[in-house]
Amino acid sequence: MSLRIYGNRLLRTPSGLETRPTLGRVRSAVFGRWHDRIDGCRWLDLCAGAGSMGAEALARGAQEALGIELSAATARIAALNWEKVAPGRGTIWKADVLAGIARLVKAIRTFDLIYFDPPYRSALYAPVLAAIADAKLLVADGELAAEHSDDLPDLPEQIETLVRIDRRVYGSTAVSYYRFLAADPAPGCNS
Repeated sequence: MSLRIYGNRLLRTPSGLETRPTLGRVRSAVFGRWHDRIDGCRWLDLCAGAGSMGAEALARGAQEALGIELSAATARIAALNWEKVAPGRGTIWKADVLAGIARLVKAIRTFDLIYFDPPYRSALYAPVLAAIADAKLLVADGELAAEHSDDLPDLPEQIETLVRIDRRVYGSTAVSYYRFLAADPAPGCNS
């Protein structure tokens, strides 16, 4: 199976039902919202699947993309897709998402935009959002989008410095947007 992204580029997708590519109208909405933030950004794709969101970001001018995907076969497809769209600008790690976040913390990596799309019925939402907030993986005013089923009980309004700023519904799919709010600087001495 295949799907098309920005610039009429054709991507491969894994066969079977284990991986669910992000719907075209959801991709379009996310990139419409972030259109002025993509060019030159550092993109993190968590539970990357076949890499359609990261490929779209690269095709639209992201400086670099890093994806984390648990399935080795699906990670290989994502890596091929990213190399086809933007040679040398994308990297896929075959890893558990929480282990991948821990690895990013050790490497002191930050990102402008993060897309998180786990299997809808997984228990990953709360621990991954908490790990991202704790690790401060987003730059100041960076944003995260978490794709989920519309019938998922509401994700938290705030997790440490990650604050939900919007929630949009597209049929049975919803996307919750979070922004990293950097702590206010400590007050200085008045002279």
